[in-house]
Amino acid sequence: MAPLGLESPLDFVFIGCALVIATVVGKAFYNVFLHPLRSFPGPFLWKLTPLFKYIRLYRGDLPIYMKELHDKYGPIVRISPHELAFSDPQAWKDIYGHRHNGAPEFPKYDGFYRAVDNVPRGLIHAFREEHSFLRRQLSHGFSERSMQLQEPIIGSYVDLLIYRLQERCGDGSNPLNMREWLNWTTFDIIGDLGFGSSFGCLDKSDYHPWVKLAANSVRQAAFMIALSDMGLKPAVRMLLRLKKLSITDNQALVQAKLKQRIESGIERPDFIEGLIKHKEEGKLGFMQIATNANTIIIAGSETTATLLSGAVYLLTTHPDKLERITEEVRSSFNNDDEITLTSVGKLSYMLACLNETLRLYPPVPTGLPRQSPEGGATIMGKYVPEGTVVAVWQYAVNHDPNHWTDPYSFAPERFMGDPKYKGDKFDAMQPFSVGPRNCIGRNLAYAEMRLILARIIYNFDMAINEDSRDWMNQCAYTLWDKPALNIHLKPVAR
Repeated sequence: MAPLGLESPLDFVFIGCALVIATVVGKAFYNVFLHPLRSFPGPFLWKLTPLFKYIRLYRGDLPIYMKELHDKYGPIVRISPHELAFSDPQAWKDIYGHRHNGAPEFPKYDGFYRAVDNVPRGLIHAFREEHSFLRRQLSHGFSERSMQLQEPIIGSYVDLLIYRLQERCGDGSNPLNMREWLNWTTFDIIGDLGFGSSFGCLDKSDYHPWVKLAANSVRQAAFMIALSDMGLKPAVRMLLRLKKLSITDNQALVQAKLKQRIESGIERPDFIEGLIKHKEEGKLGFMQIATNANTIIIAGSETTATLLSGAVYLLTTHPDKLERITEEVRSSFNNDDEITLTSVGKLSYMLACLNETLRLYPPVPTGLPRQSPEGGATIMGKYVPEGTVVAVWQYAVNHDPNHWTDPYSFAPERFMGDPKYKGDKFDAMQPFSVGPRNCIGRNLAYAEMRLILARIIYNFDMAINEDSRDWMNQCAYTLWDKPALNIHLKPVAR
């Protein structure tokens, strides 16, 4: 007689399957009825497993669907067994803001920021003390003084952009893909400011291989985040061993470019000069500097180009807004030389247009997840247990009718004091986040965006091509997957 009455291998298979089913059912029962987050509303299947959230991510519509979930369930939605999404200005302060009276900071969620864990921690995912050190070293490159020193560098690439567009646009009858031209410009600028040399995109009027690698690596990282969050980090490590992977190729290019910058021995007011000095002092390793350099490249190029593309689309599909901003720009300057990083600061309607673009089309439409600290915390007056993943999802909060009048309308006037929008909650929109870990490059991003957009509007009349009228109907992963943006440019006769 077999032990325990088991008479064949099939008995073991049957018991194994039964145990697996019992475990899955038990876990599902716990997540729905016993879990500390059981009282928070959300779609039933999403409470069982994060799988359904990541199906939406794979489809590319998760940030947009998150808006639908808030419409149905309210400002707090449970979107996985261990995760809550928020759509309220107070949540920005409670989750990301400065902590007072000794309250612990919400740490960043490693399942999102460290899904790819074969590189050192950088500015984005460093622990609090290390982050403070890194931010101090990088802050010099983003200071007001450095921005003034960097103006000739930035201006030279904007000059080249205008020159290339004038070369290519002809009489305006053939459209140009402005998504490409804006991406090439911001990538060349950040390459020079970060590594001492551009990527040659504008020179060649073509993509540097790194630009495509960076875009592909963002999509691959989103897939690996999903695997990591579902407890499949071994699968992520296995994927990273593949040779044909954009993430690993991207890391290799960053390291090669950084090595070239260090070996040049040139001191210049760029973003990583402070980090290089600490490497020479033995305080930072090469790989840690490379991690931060990669962050600067992605954050300083892709997001800026995305916002500018969105602004060009929204202006060309709203001729009355385009006419007003054109009048402002062309009446404010007598020639191109007067348009500088400083002088564009007086363009109030342009700033309103950029802010409204940031609201309608945030370059990072997803949430930036944190974890509730030890002992739990209170968010929007609700106790959130320790370890809960929490985030404000930018696309959702920026389109929430509880915070915005006509949330889907492109209305720069809402940022100009128009009485129609006096009830808008402007603190609901935080594209650069808030608190001690907000975006270090905010001031430079605004100045660069205003300079590029002002120079384009000053030199060209713009009209959208018919095949790009539905351009903003895009998939979103961590960032937007932008199609071609075909725009007719006609040089202004002076």
